[in-house]
Amino acid sequence: MNVADKIVEILEEEGILNVFGVPGEQIMPLYRALSESHVNHILTRHEQAAAHAADGYTRSSGKIGVSITTASPGALNTVMAVATAYKDNIPILLLTGDNELKYRGTDHFQTTPQSEIFKHITQSSYNPLNGTEAIYILRAAIYELKNNPKGPIHINLAKDVLLSEDFDDFDLCYLCEDDLSNISRAQDLIDSCEKPLLILGAGAISQAQKIETLVNKYNIPVTTTFHGKGTVSEDNPLNLGLCGIRANPRARYAFENADCIIGLGIKASERTLPEIPDNFIHVNINRDVLLGDYPIHGKVEDFLSEIKFKNADWMSDILKIDDSYNLEGLDSEGKPQAAIKCILEKFSDNIVVSDAGSHTTWTTLLKKSSRPRQLLFSGAMAPMGYGLPAAIGASLAADEKIIVINGDGDFQMNLQELATLKEQDLDVIVFILNNSEYGIIRQWQEEFYDMESYQVELKNPDFVKLASSYGIDAIRADNLDDLELVLDRDLTGPLVVEVIVESENIPLPH
Repeated sequence: MNVADKIVEILEEEGILNVFGVPGEQIMPLYRALSESHVNHILTRHEQAAAHAADGYTRSSGKIGVSITTASPGALNTVMAVATAYKDNIPILLLTGDNELKYRGTDHFQTTPQSEIFKHITQSSYNPLNGTEAIYILRAAIYELKNNPKGPIHINLAKDVLLSEDFDDFDLCYLCEDDLSNISRAQDLIDSCEKPLLILGAGAISQAQKIETLVNKYNIPVTTTFHGKGTVSEDNPLNLGLCGIRANPRARYAFENADCIIGLGIKASERTLPEIPDNFIHVNINRDVLLGDYPIHGKVEDFLSEIKFKNADWMSDILKIDDSYNLEGLDSEGKPQAAIKCILEKFSDNIVVSDAGSHTTWTTLLKKSSRPRQLLFSGAMAPMGYGLPAAIGASLAADEKIIVINGDGDFQMNLQELATLKEQDLDVIVFILNNSEYGIIRQWQEEFYDMESYQVELKNPDFVKLASSYGIDAIRADNLDDLELVLDRDLTGPLVVEVIVESENIPLPH
């Protein structure tokens, strides 16, 4: 048995049975081991798509998504997708091949300082120098991804390390270094407050059932980040909706008037909190993002087990606030938001994956989540081309119908993954809202730079013929009536639906 065989054996032991990648010369020993294993390898058509698929796999399920690529050309193709996962703290495992150790630091063919590049966009980037290091690092990485999931972990594997039969394996004894020293101070603040507010992020999702029980018992209002949507059902009247730049009037009132704000598993970025208040308790496993006077470095689960809450009695005040959030054009012929509204009404309980573009704003505002992980999109990096490969990963993880909402521009960034979608025969329905432009860029040019639209018009292919060329069923809806007729059918993927829409500006954040 060599190191490559052992790596695959460990993946099987850990229950990691789906991986995404593209083979190549330097990673070939690992692919040989995969070919003789029970691990299901999903061949994508581009390495960026492989890492996006691993990201979607993790976001939709909480399982570890794994992306595998060869050396420099393959590895560096994943940089955008790995950075996307890093910015949203998505714990995926990236395994890259590399030339033999003797070529490190040289100008040898396809040699670059891969670990140095990835260390800026991963939780950790490792360069094992022998078989024992490689096995130890893999076991430690999987432990971290499961128990301390801050973001991607990269392991760069030289070909001679993969082929080595000289290695030791051993059980890990590994502890997360939590710091709950501020628990008592946080408890004092909670005991003294009358108007508590919970802000829930992606780090709270694993405790969704416990949190919903807690807020119902103590009548505590909650808001969520984009990625925390559904942690408490959005049908629950205690859920005030999004916080931050897209907050509705009630959520904004609650934030401004709460005397104790508890952020559970949130990053507390500028998009989430307009300011960091003095009464902010911040709980996160990632020490680097903690802010405010009451930082709690630890798991949301541990915090909830230590803290005692009391009944809150200010929902009646919040409900007096007019909660109307004026979104125009939701029933107007040709408007993208009207099309998105129809799609979301049809697939109200499905996982929806959004790409990057004007459609993302409408989708995030209109999608109501009754459970966690129902809306997947890149929040902090927002690269075009995320949607289709992420949906492929989500479909393999969640084993349910996945809905993708794309624009015509972002869809074309990774359209080659239609081949992967067809090959895997997944129940994924891809909606392409076609307005023949980069809409947000046009809006920014016109509204903020006082210029005519420039280099944003798109001469698109026939998306129906394009999908058909991959062997995928495709339909075009030329207007809202056509779309409603399409949505009346019993739709099963793989399917592409092109929807012709007008140019439209997005509502700007408050």
